Amino acid sequence: MTKIISIANQKGGVGKTTTAINLAYGLAEEGKRVLLVDADPQANASSGLGIDIKELKTTIYECLISPIDPRQAIVPTSQKNLFVLPSHIDLVGAEIEMLNLEHREQRLKQTLNQLGDEYDYILIDCSPSLGLITVNALTASHSVIIPVQCEFFALEGIAKLLNTIKIIKSQLNPQLQIEGFLLTMYDSRLRLSNQVYEEVKRHFGQLVFNTVISRNVRLSESPSHGMSVLEYDPLSKGAQNYVQLAKELIAR
Repeated sequence: MTKIISIANQKGGVGKTTTAINLAYGLAEEGKRVLLVDADPQANASSGLGIDIKELKTTIYECLISPIDPRQAIVPTSQKNLFVLPSHIDLVGAEIEMLNLEHREQRLKQTLNQLGDEYDYILIDCSPSLGLITVNALTASHSVIIPVQCEFFALEGIAKLLNTIKIIKSQLNPQLQIEGFLLTMYDSRLRLSNQVYEEVKRHFGQLVFNTVISRNVRLSESPSHGMSVLEYDPLSKGAQNYVQLAKELIAR
C-alpha cells in the first residue's frame, strides 16, 4: 500500500523542499518506488531534481483544475526509482480557480487515487502557507513531516499548523497523523541549536525523529546543479543525514 506523506510548515526557510528532494532520493536509493509531488508554485522541488519546468506541457496545475490522468504529467529523474509530479508558477492561480470547483479540498486526493499502488511512497512538498493547495495536500496524506529549523522562533507558527491539522483530521481526513518533527539546520557547536533541540523534544517527545539534519554547505549547493545532495556529494554530512532519515522512516 502506498504511504502518502506531506512535508509542511507554513514558516518559510525551514528546509521543506530540501527535505522533500533528499528524503525522496534516499527512499529511492533504498529500493522504494517514490513519487515526489511538487505542490509549491515556486517549483523548487522540480528544478532541484533537474527538471526544466519551462519545457513542461503538463503539471500538477492541470491535474487539479481539469482532472487529467497524473501519469501524463509525471516525469522520471536520474534516479531510477524516483519520479516527480512537477509544479509551475500557474499553480499560484489554482487556489482561486478551485474555489468554485466541487470537492475543492479533495482534488489532489482524487488525482493521487488514480495511481493506485504504483508507488511505495508519495511525498508532497507543500508551499509555505496554509492555503487551499496545502489543505489539499493534507487531505490526501496519511501523515505529515514537520521540519523545524534549529533557530530562534523555531516553534513560532507550529501551533497554527497543528490546529490546521486538527481541523483537517476532524472534517476532511480522519486518518491524518503526524509522522514526526524533523530538526533541520542543526549545528552542535551552537548552544541555541541544542536549546531548540531540547525544547522540541520536551514538547513533542517520541514524535521527534532521531535523525537530525545538520547545517551543511553541500545541501545548499546541490539544488543549483539540479541534483539531490545524495547524488551531488554522497559522502557529505547532509547526504548521510538524509540516508539515515530514509532508513528511519522505512523502519517506522
